[in-house]
Amino acid sequence: MKYNFLGTTGIKVSELCLGTMTFGGNTGIWSAIGNLEQQEVDNIIKRSVDAGINFIDTANVYSQGLSEELTGKTIRNLGLKRDDLVIATKVRGKMGEGVNDIGLSRKHIMQQVDESLKRLNIDYIDLYQIHASMH
Repeated sequence: MKYNFLGTTGIKVSELCLGTMTFGGNTGIWSAIGNLEQQEVDNIIKRSVDAGINFIDTANVYSQGLSEELTGKTIRNLGLKRDDLVIATKVRGKMGEGVNDIGLSRKHIMQQVDESLKRLNIDYIDLYQIHASMH
């Protein structure tokens, strides 16, 4: 596996990043995108890490947080060392019915970083991104 620096952070990430949008798929559009369950998620992440991938990308909206939960559980199931992984997640999408449960307000960002940390069951996020399309 080849590794490159993530911008000017000094962190080295694998050239391949494992995306987790297909993890969960419990409702709505997510069921059409993918509905991988825990055992399948464990197998995919194990194969990826064994191949040298250290960069895992998820998002709070993927299956309304289930993708983050499955990813975090796999890290524990496999006994992976947190410091060996670079975990990225995203914020912006609708995560509830309240008027402030969407967007890029400080309130929503701070609430969602806390919720993502809980779902992933980790102490820190390496890369926190704005989830936006380019059109």
